[in-house]
Amino acid sequence: MSPTAVTTPKRDYRGRFAPSPSGPLHFGSLVAAVGSYLDAKVNQGKWLVRIEDIDTTRVVKNADTDILNTLQAYGLYWDESVVYQTQRLSLYQDVVTSLIDEALVYGCRCSRKQIKAIGGIYQGHCKTLNLPTEQGALRLSQKYPTTHFSDLIQGDITVNSALAYEDYIIKRSDGLFAYQLVVVIDDIEQGINRVVRGADLIEPTARQISLFKQLNKPTPEYAHLPLAVAEPGFKLSKQNYAPAISISNPKPALIDAFAFLNLPVHAQLHDLTIEQLIAWAINEFSLTKVPRIPEIQISQEQHLNSTKFIHLSK
Repeated sequence: MSPTAVTTPKRDYRGRFAPSPSGPLHFGSLVAAVGSYLDAKVNQGKWLVRIEDIDTTRVVKNADTDILNTLQAYGLYWDESVVYQTQRLSLYQDVVTSLIDEALVYGCRCSRKQIKAIGGIYQGHCKTLNLPTEQGALRLSQKYPTTHFSDLIQGDITVNSALAYEDYIIKRSDGLFAYQLVVVIDDIEQGINRVVRGADLIEPTARQISLFKQLNKPTPEYAHLPLAVAEPGFKLSKQNYAPAISISNPKPALIDAFAFLNLPVHAQLHDLTIEQLIAWAINEFSLTKVPRIPEIQISQEQHLNSTKFIHLSK
């Protein structure tokens, strides 16, 4: 089945860009920022920025400030105050406590090594042991496994059923709340109704949909943009030391991001200001124009602002 048609503006649109402050923005994260921003503005909606710093072990000092300054340099201005996950710990704990009270959470002492040894999927070993929830990891009893969902770009998605049924961790043994939990709570609290992000998050989406159902809250629409990859299966990322995009000279990379999203770029765009480029892109953008593939390979010259892309994984 083809992706859901997106032809009329979505009412009361609320979208977001949610980078982790583990380093500066690279071209792949720029594509996600631009795609989510343009979709929000095409729908006359709100575009929020959320700093996902819940995993404090990966936070780089001042990376959040650098990210926010970069977004502004590229003409991407958020509509409400920036939210930091580390400022919302009490909200997350309230939800966890509520789930514990409903007997939907249990303690687990299985290590990653132990789970890897049995194939990488947790098999519910601790579910009936009545371990204390005050220490160790906490797992959510999966009541609404999701194996299929519809994506506005990628179409009908089927995920690994074993993962869909797995009781996954919502609070780690080191006391940190898990991404799968906090991203859903944040989207609920901020009223997010469409999530536009990279295709590397397609599989986690199934668990997030399940948690929305578990919490009896509306599920956002999802649109997963193709990933920018240096070679098949090797995405640009901070962990892979992808080079940072320029703050002082944003125009070339911004135009490259437009080309990546299949906008009809042309040479005259280089004569426009950043504000004019954004206005042009809003007029041209549509989710229906985005390539319906999970990856697009960029040439080695991409970081020198080449707009030549190789479409992969049809």
